[in-house]
Order: sequence, then C-alpha cells, then structure tokens
Amino acid sequence: MPVPSAAPIRLPRWPAAAEDGPDFAAIRAEFDVPEEFPADVLAEAERRAAEPPLPELDATDVPLVTLDPVGSRDLDQAVHLAARDGGYRVSYAIADVGAFVVLGGAIDREARRRGQTLYSPDRRTPLHPPALSEGAASLLADRLRPAVLWTIDLDADGEPVRVDLRRARVRSRAQLDYPAVQAQADAGTLPEPLALLPEIGALLQQRATERGAIELGTPDQEVVAGKDGGWTLALRGDLPVEGWNAQISLLTGRCAAALMLDGGVGVLRTLPPARPEDVSRLRLLAPALGVDWPADAGPGEVIARLDASRPGHAAFLEEAVTLLRGAAYTPFDGPPPAQAVHSGVAAPYAHVTAPLRRLVDRFGTEVCLALAAGREPAPELRAALPELPAQMSASDRRTREVERAVIDATEAWLIRDHVGQTFSAVVVDAENGKGTVVLDALAIRGRCTGDHLRPGTRVRVRLEEADVAGRSVRFTTAGEP
Repeated sequence: MPVPSAAPIRLPRWPAAAEDGPDFAAIRAEFDVPEEFPADVLAEAERRAAEPPLPELDATDVPLVTLDPVGSRDLDQAVHLAARDGGYRVSYAIADVGAFVVLGGAIDREARRRGQTLYSPDRRTPLHPPALSEGAASLLADRLRPAVLWTIDLDADGEPVRVDLRRARVRSRAQLDYPAVQAQADAGTLPEPLALLPEIGALLQQRATERGAIELGTPDQEVVAGKDGGWTLALRGDLPVEGWNAQISLLTGRCAAALMLDGGVGVLRTLPPARPEDVSRLRLLAPALGVDWPADAGPGEVIARLDASRPGHAAFLEEAVTLLRGAAYTPFDGPPPAQAVHSGVAAPYAHVTAPLRRLVDRFGTEVCLALAAGREPAPELRAALPELPAQMSASDRRTREVERAVIDATEAWLIRDHVGQTFSAVVVDAENGKGTVVLDALAIRGRCTGDHLRPGTRVRVRLEEADVAGRSVRFTTAGEP
C-alpha cells in the first residue's frame, strides 16, 4: 500500500497566543503517570549498570546496526541481514534487559507498576531508569553490550527454516535513523548490514498478505514542536523502511511464539478473528468509498492495496479498525490456549523485541531462552506469567488515555481562537447525522453533527466549540465545499 511520508506533514499553524500551550504535565498527573523513580530503584539500576553482565559467547564479529527514530537513546534492537545458500539469514540482537533486572527486585517491581515507556510531546517516561534504558542495557553504537541474539535462517520464500537463540556479547557498528536510511534505500546506497532490507521486508510483507494479515497503516496524529517554540499537530504515516523493519520484529515474534507453543509455556499476544458482521459491513461500505473489493479477496488483501492519501480510502481504513478488536496477552502453562493466533499477524505471535520499553517482552524472552536451551523456565518466571495480562492491560489503558488527552488538549488549544469560522474537512465516519471529520487545513479531528455527512467526502464545517480545559472540539456542517 502506498504510504505517506514519515516526515510529519507540516500543516499551517494558527498564530500562537501568549501562553506556551497545553499542560502535558497536568495530563500525566491526572492519569497517575509515575514521573520519578524511587531511590531504591535508581540505586539498584546504578549498581547493575556499573557491572554489566557480559555473556561468554562473543558475537561482536556480526556487523549489527540499530534503526530507530531520530534521536532515540533506548535502543532495543540491532540487525544484520545476509544472503545464504537458498535464502537469507537474519541476525537480530535484542537488549538483554533480563540480565540486569532481578525478578522480585526493586527495578522489577517498579517496571511491573509502569508496564511500558510512555511518550509525551515534552518528555519520555521510561519503563526502566535511564542508567539502563539509555545506558548500560541500550544497544548504543560502538559499545560492548549483553544481548539476546536471534539467528533466523529463511528460505527463498521468506519462511523460517532454522532458529537459534542465545545470550551473546555484541557491538553495534552504527546508530541509524529512519529518514536517513529511507533516503539511502531510495538512492540504492544502503549500508551492507541493511542492503537486503527492502528485499527481505517486501518478501515478508507478501507472505503476510497471503496469510491474511491485516496492516492498516493509517496516518497518526502527532503533537510536534512548532518552529516558534509552541506546539502543533501533524499527520504521520510510516516510511517504507519502517514497514520493512517492522517485518523483522514480527518475524522474530512469530518464531518466539512457535518456541513457546512447542515448549508448552509462555505468553502470546493474541487477537481473535474479525467478526463476520464487521467484514460484511466493510464490504458494503467499500463501493461508496471508492474501494475495490473482489469477491474472492479477504480484508487484509484489500487493505494492502489502499492509498491512505485518498479521502475515501482513509475513511475506509478508519472503519477497518473494527477488524482488530480484542487484542490480549494470553499466558499458558501446559496445553496451548484455544485462541493462540494474532489475527492481525495471521499467525501465533509474541512480544519479545522491545524489552527496554515494554514489560512483557522481558518475560517472553526469558521463557524463550530457557526453551531454546532445552531447559524448563524457572518457577518464579512461570509464576509471573499469569500476572502480566492485568499489568499490561492497565498500562495500555493509561497510555491510550494520556495519548488521547494530549491530542484533544492540543487540538482545542490550537483552534481556540477560531470559534465561528468555517473550514474544509474530510468525513471519516458518519451515522444518523453525527460523525467525525478531519480538517484539511490542520491535522485536527473532531465530532461533527449536521447534514452532508457521508464517509469519504469533503464538507464545510463550522467550529462551534473549542474547550481547552474540557479537551473537546465540536463542529457542525456548513454545507458541501
């Protein structure tokens, strides 16, 4: 599917008023985001960081590189891609957080309370103290680091034929970022460790589409710093290189799930199949939005061909979110769960590639390490697995609430002086005279009531309310453009 540029789509910014902008700190406080680490957690992190546990296996000869957003310091993954007889070899090093964090220790208890790193426009609230997340455990360039090294051999069709997993010491050669690597991919000058990323990434995407995977790829609203020091909103979609890189992570998660299912213990990321009624509703909606849906095509295949820059297709993608409801973390110890598949991936899948930023990945990785070595996971590790769904659910809910509140507050703040004015907007969903619109002139999404609300069409809307304290923006229709 054609994707928008990963560089934020810069939209006109309303003149800034005297105040600096929305109060993001107050939003974090409202949702009980833990800002500072307790003293015992910081002390334990400093002790562990001072004596990094380097594994005996030396894999520093593998020329790994990291690939992340610009300016990242919490580097979870480093990768090297190579050709081999009959296929490819993926070397994927993951930060060995489990080597630093003792089960039941101060860092572990605090991480279970936090659940995941939370990103706000003005600061990052990390899962682990910076001494680890931005220091001793992060796969920073030219630093000797402990890692969990996945070596995955693929056949010519992109299917795994051999998986090796063990702890190793590694050294990343370079810290790369998405925009620069995309430019290199476009110019045909990718560095050797990533030279095969477009080929392998596209192959894995093709296999995913054939399995029936559903990748929505809808542009996200982001709050970004304005040039004058305030805040503005932008729409951001993934670059092709981000999609290819994500396939390496998804591949590893599928291999981890296979290890867990074979070993009879683990924690999967699951998603039930789309409900037939939701698929039928989308199929009925498709013609009105200019979406071609052949009779023999599944929803994932249709979605993969859409262009999110077209209003009708964008509206269809908004509606397609209903296909991905019900994601959960599913622990098991014994028989596999009845629902073991993540339907968005169209395969069993587990989170293991972001342990610096997500709690569950550390536990999944430790289970996989034990099973790959032919050992039973430790009793205290197995005992922790049933607790993870509640911990991650609470963390996911808080993250969603904070992200939504940040966007809502910024939208209302940006447009607060324009009540009564009219704008051109795209209708992304509508029913019975009520819907959601996105303004053409600014990346603002709001509820709208009135006539002419048809998904995938443009309308004129009048701003009726912009309540910064209440974080709400409300429009009414003012006629068709």
